[in-house]
Amino acid sequence: MRMGGLVQDQIANALLALREHNVELAREVIARDHMVNFMDVQGEEAVMNLMARRQPMASDLRMVMSLNRAIADLERVGDEARRISRMTIELFATSSPRPSERLLRDVHTMARLATSMLREALDAMARLDVVKAVEIAKGDAELDAEFQSALRRLATYMMEDSRTIGNVISVTFVLKSLERVGDHAKNIAEYVVFVVKGKDVRHVSPESLDLDELDA
Repeated sequence: MRMGGLVQDQIANALLALREHNVELAREVIARDHMVNFMDVQGEEAVMNLMARRQPMASDLRMVMSLNRAIADLERVGDEARRISRMTIELFATSSPRPSERLLRDVHTMARLATSMLREALDAMARLDVVKAVEIAKGDAELDAEFQSALRRLATYMMEDSRTIGNVISVTFVLKSLERVGDHAKNIAEYVVFVVKGKDVRHVSPESLDLDELDA
């Protein structure tokens, strides 16, 4: 899962750049995005070649299909790292005044949740750990709730000081990117359930996921 490691590094560096107001690091993340795209193309080609040569069946076919979908999700996580980096440049290279720590507080909270979900989802995929996968899928609700709470706080912050409107918009884009990272992590977790249990749970409410029912 080299692509997973690269994407995690991209997200980590994008968030580090934001936390430390490091515009140069943000630009490096953007410059490295082509590596994620290259691995995306390579991964899809490898999957197509495997399908043609081996013609996998049953659980093997589910694994190949899930890897192909996971590759697409990882590429999109890489896109979110690039977007966060662009917002960092917007906030700290061009914005005046710069955003306060109060304004960025929700970013740090959501960053911890989203990066943890991604790390755990990739670990569940590597180990085919369906128990952990179900926990991750259910945990996406916490990230979604935090996102909605953060939006309400940002609206209040903006009403208190209209000079922050530009910064609030940029921070909102960062929060949305983190919410999407969580969505992609949830997708990867759902692929683990598909591989192990043979059940497609992409359109099942995470709260209703039950391991006993998946065995039925």
